[in-house]
Amino acid sequence: MATYEELHDHVRALVLGVAPDAEEGTSYGMPAWKVRGKPLLGLNETKHHVGLYPFGSAIVDAVRDRLDGFTTTKGGVQCTPDHPLPDDVIVEMVRLRLAEIG
Repeated sequence: MATYEELHDHVRALVLGVAPDAEEGTSYGMPAWKVRGKPLLGLNETKHHVGLYPFGSAIVDAVRDRLDGFTTTKGGVQCTPDHPLPDDVIVEMVRLRLAEIG
């Protein structure tokens, strides 16, 4: 993947594969997918990276052991279009967030 748009499209496919009813919108000022009006996963482009935000620090902690080589924050993970997060990590974050939403 070389562009943010390609990464966004790929993440969209992963999100909708797990949560087919998810809707695109915004949350906390960033593009995000929502389920029943609650934020599921945000994807935000900055000058130097792309942030994926599962809207919960416990979710980042749950997958932290699979994030070697990525920068993490309390509530998100940073990657680039050329070095995206592994698909299984994104899918797991979506599943965990769905469980939180209920």
